[in-house]
Amino acid sequence: MKNVPGRKTDVADAAWLADLLAHGLVRASFVPDAPTQAMHALLRTRKQLIREQSSHVQRLQKALEDANPKLASVLTDIMGLSGRTILEALVAGETDPKKLLALVHRRVKAEPAQLHAALSGRVGDSHRFLLRLHLGQYDALAKALEAIDLKVERNLDPFRDAVRLLRTVPGIGDLAARAIVAEIGSDMRRFPTAAHLVSWAGLCPRNDESAGKRRSTRLRKGAPWLKTALVQCA
Repeated sequence: MKNVPGRKTDVADAAWLADLLAHGLVRASFVPDAPTQAMHALLRTRKQLIREQSSHVQRLQKALEDANPKLASVLTDIMGLSGRTILEALVAGETDPKKLLALVHRRVKAEPAQLHAALSGRVGDSHRFLLRLHLGQYDALAKALEAIDLKVERNLDPFRDAVRLLRTVPGIGDLAARAIVAEIGSDMRRFPTAAHLVSWAGLCPRNDESAGKRRSTRLRKGAPWLKTALVQCA
């Protein structure tokens, strides 16, 4: 039954919800305890900062491509040992491909000719400014991530046993275990069965049937942070 147009107000909604609650027709929501909420706030922030770091790396690559050096074509990670050393040299004003080539670590598999071509370009003042800017942002985020990791470690005591148990599951590492526990806590009595937990996480097909016909069975939204962590572990 739909609301009658023009008659929907906050007061009417409140009265309707109160009536549903009085008759026991409102299901309780899962509200994590304070330590769990603190933990998932930290780990969610951590994931957001990692995304921001990735964005700055992409912007670094864009600035390099505009100046022509193609570091990403010869280095697996431009923020690795060789890539970072070359970027610092470019920011400092070095543009000679031969001198930049000397900074490449011997373990890099690319041929010298490929490296020389990838290091040739026209890095100007504006490019150096952008490279310096994004490197600074990347480093600031790295320091923030270190601070978050320290705080997570201090807050982990109530969850250590659950994290240790989760790590025995193939595919779940330490960070993933912490993220999972941060979303659901360590008290599984909130979920009567495993199926309830799976449904709450949004990892089971929804049941959408009418007149004997099944319609969409796509996954529900569920708990997106938990769902993402579990899908990555699968």
